[in-house]
Amino acid sequence: MRALIPAAAALALAACQPQAPDGSVAQPPADAPPAAEQPAAPPPAPAIPAAFQGDIDAHGTEPFWAVEIRATQISFKTPDASIVFPANTVTIAGGAAVWESKAGDKPIKITLHERAGCSDGMSDLKYPLAAEVALGGTTYKGCASKTAEKPKEGG
Repeated sequence: MRALIPAAAALALAACQPQAPDGSVAQPPADAPPAAEQPAAPPPAPAIPAAFQGDIDAHGTEPFWAVEIRATQISFKTPDASIVFPANTVTIAGGAAVWESKAGDKPIKITLHERAGCSDGMSDLKYPLAAEVALGGTTYKGCASKTAEKPKEGG
């Protein structure tokens, strides 16, 4: 009796998968429905252009404001206030770099576009990036550059 149980189990398992005459796994019939397909892997995130990597400073006028984007934090400053946000990963959308973060109930969204010759409106300096910062229902517009590559007067 004990010998029959393993033999019956083996026979039952063998009956679960069709086999070709040579003992290999048989192909499904031509009229069989297609096997369930694996969901496609999400597309890889676009590479971050060099212009948006590293420390970046942005600023604007009317009203005066400044943003410092660093590896671990984002600082937003005006003459009247300073808010520090945790730095989140940058995303690339439509050729722009976008940082979104939140400090308490204050969300911030910083969008940078490559735009050679961006003018801050106060000097003759030209910046490689245009900046837009949305904070508390206000949108600030200005220019930006990598911290190490800030344009300088007479240079």
